[in-house]
Amino acid sequence: MSRFATISPTEVAPLRLVTFRLARRLRKHAGTGLSLSQQSALTTLERRGPMRVGQLAEREQISKASVTRLVARLEELGLIERRQDQSDGRSWWVELTDRGSELLASSSRLADSYLAQQVAVLAPDDQRRLLDALPLLERLLDVKA
Repeated sequence: MSRFATISPTEVAPLRLVTFRLARRLRKHAGTGLSLSQQSALTTLERRGPMRVGQLAEREQISKASVTRLVARLEELGLIERRQDQSDGRSWWVELTDRGSELLASSSRLADSYLAQQVAVLAPDDQRRLLDALPLLERLLDVKA
């Protein structure tokens, strides 16, 4: 599976707990009222641009049935727009609406402000170490489950 030394589930459990708790606090301070899945899908569309519904399901690692419900709800809220693929009538493309972009921008500002306040209580060396770990955490998100 990996060419590197393995790490036990017990060793990574604190990382899981910290990331869950931090994510929950950030969602609370972002004030979107969206579920984690909804917010994640919007962020994916913001970062990656328009994509087919099936591609969104793959990116979010959710079933096609789940992504269909998710897309319907986000469309109902006016946060995304769905349009039929001109080259394949069975496929649909989804993209953020202006309202979806504005919601993400506003929620990002609120969450970033909260996080900056939290990080500011750490010593400067600890702040730098935390920020230096970001590329590693980003790489974890690219690992296929």
